[in-house]
Amino acid sequence: MHKGTNKKPAETPGIVYFNQTLMTAPYLVWALAFIIIPLLMIFYYGLTDKTGAFTLENVIAITTAQHSKALWLALLLSLISTALCLLLAYPLAMILAKRSVSQQSFIVLIFILPMWMNFLLRTLAWQTLLEKTGVINSVLTFLHLPTLNIINTPAAIILGMVYNFLPFMVLPLYNSLTKIDPNVVNAAYDLGANGTQTFLRVIFPLSIPGVISGITMVFVPALTTFVISNLLGGSKILLIGNVIEQEFTQASNWNLGSGLSIVLMIFIILNMVLTGIFDKNGEGTAL
Repeated sequence: MHKGTNKKPAETPGIVYFNQTLMTAPYLVWALAFIIIPLLMIFYYGLTDKTGAFTLENVIAITTAQHSKALWLALLLSLISTALCLLLAYPLAMILAKRSVSQQSFIVLIFILPMWMNFLLRTLAWQTLLEKTGVINSVLTFLHLPTLNIINTPAAIILGMVYNFLPFMVLPLYNSLTKIDPNVVNAAYDLGANGTQTFLRVIFPLSIPGVISGITMVFVPALTTFVISNLLGGSKILLIGNVIEQEFTQASNWNLGSGLSIVLMIFIILNMVLTGIFDKNGEGTAL
């Protein structure tokens, strides 16, 4: 007498496909409402005038003296901030990667803890520190040392960018470095390579996906920011993000603001393409 088996009937491909579609429906609705529709609105307003007629004037407006100056200044400060973040983050990521698992988790938690605080509050804190009568200058005055006049300068904006976006550089680098097989590094030493040669020929090339991902994650928000330049630049230093924000909120010129945003998106897309070329498998961002 054969014993009955309680095998679960295999699901048909149609049912599996239906279940997957049902599970992704909330994300599709979210993407449609907050990504696709806003982008379509940006392109509509950016490529039309106030009468709704097609025009490229809003995009070409980036060539005016004021707008081009704001764009190139934003690019310059973003590149400097990204380079500083890379120089500061790489040694820190290497130190974290060499720690034990428990130490890594604790130090990473301590490092990303400030990110849980509101972005605006973090920037306001630096404004309080850097003011002419702020905390730093008060301490320097008490010690009879020269005071710092950093507030309302490009240096203050760069400092704010580095502080706020540094964790976005550390985490991809840390992720890439932890994936490097220690045996590969040890093999380089066994073959006679010194520390510098091992870093330049083994460690750094293998961490390139993390470097590219970190550059993208820092450069894009730094290029588009307007809060940092408003607070630490005293609204005296206009970046392209400030110009776009003012066109929407103060001038109520959605067409021009959208046209300038399209130009900004071109730089962001180029940055994303660069990431796709050097980090095809997403090794620098997958945790």
